[in-house]
Amino acid sequence: MKRKLISTLLVLSMTAAVAAGCGGKDASDTDGNKNPSAEGTTSKDNSGGEGDHITFMAPDWAIPTEDQLEAFTKETGIKVTVNEVGWDDIRDKMVTASAGGQAVADVVEVDWSWVGEFYAADWLAPMEVSDEMKEDMPTLETFTKGGHVLAIPYANDYRLSYYNTKQYEDAGITGEPRTWDEVYTNCKTLKEKGVCEYPFALPLNAEEKTSTYLMWLAYTMNGVVFNEDGTLNRDSVLAALKYEENLIKDELVDPADKTSSGMDTYKRILSGSANFLTGPTSFVSKSTSEEDCSVIGQIEPILVPGKDAKSDVTMALPEALGVTKFSKNKDAAREFIKWYTSSEMQEALNKSNTAIPTRNSVLKKLIDNGSIQNAGAMLEQAERIASPFPGGIPSYYAEMSHTMYNAIHKMALGELTAEEAYAEMDARIAELSFEEAYE
Repeated sequence: MKRKLISTLLVLSMTAAVAAGCGGKDASDTDGNKNPSAEGTTSKDNSGGEGDHITFMAPDWAIPTEDQLEAFTKETGIKVTVNEVGWDDIRDKMVTASAGGQAVADVVEVDWSWVGEFYAADWLAPMEVSDEMKEDMPTLETFTKGGHVLAIPYANDYRLSYYNTKQYEDAGITGEPRTWDEVYTNCKTLKEKGVCEYPFALPLNAEEKTSTYLMWLAYTMNGVVFNEDGTLNRDSVLAALKYEENLIKDELVDPADKTSSGMDTYKRILSGSANFLTGPTSFVSKSTSEEDCSVIGQIEPILVPGKDAKSDVTMALPEALGVTKFSKNKDAAREFIKWYTSSEMQEALNKSNTAIPTRNSVLKKLIDNGSIQNAGAMLEQAERIASPFPGGIPSYYAEMSHTMYNAIHKMALGELTAEEAYAEMDARIAELSFEEAYE
């Protein structure tokens, strides 16, 4: 009964929440704010042998090549019609179709932040996953809700730290930072010695990256973000907010970060205007790209710092594929996802689509054979992926994130103290978690 009520409420509210939620997506950054290259829907039919016929809706970066689709059809007899849709539009289309009891597609893109909403509305069919696969694919935890795996992740994006080693040498700093306090102290040294004026890259604008940054800062710093009932853990989150507040007060963050897009803030490390970043795994490749990076050879990917040593956990923001509840071809849809997320295809999609594998065994292979260069602690960090959400992603995630990033942005502008920002977000999130628990 509760899930039916939530479903009804979501139909009325989810479209409005889209604008307040994750924003768009960048093909190499699953944390937000891309202007999709595909507006609307582009369809193509992959005809093949006799058998089932499924539809597949996903953004451009998730679309297999024609040769890959033809090989799938030849192997299984299942024909695939691809609907290439801009990331921003997929969620809207899913809401509209599912509210009317229709399948927007048999297989659909599922972002990590949509899981709670889609579960509450009962719009995804559960997936069967082996224990071996769970062990090899830690990001499955993100797509698990109510004991059910709702989608299989295909593109990994977990938080990894980076720092400029040459700048450390120029400032006389030895060894990589192991704790957040060391990061802070080293940033002050870099600034005082004139090596880097604004060494810490910190998104502070009113957008998704600002709220997720606070989440993984609190998570890696203190091992917790949310209490079991979904409310904020005061000690952990407030400590992270005060850390950010001090970075701002000590002018270790570029004032432009307060109004720049989160991605522009991240990119400062690629130009040398920032020394330290905790951000997307895609920056491993960006750090070796002449097109993206002007300080090639200076950036080292390292394990995310923690409170007393390197953090035991990191937060992932992956993307997945799920089977829509209203699909009439569920078996064929599951067969497609099984193929798409197989070890062989993860390796192939890294080459054709630059997707970071969600299977650690495949990631290790690509690092070992040199397909992924300058990997640093990339593999070791992947083995520390965990979810900061005790009960899984909540159905109200979009509104919660909106509340968090607006409060942080006001703190950055000097309108709120860290204590006041925490109180603002805590009050609203407590209301949201109460409503989900008792409505």
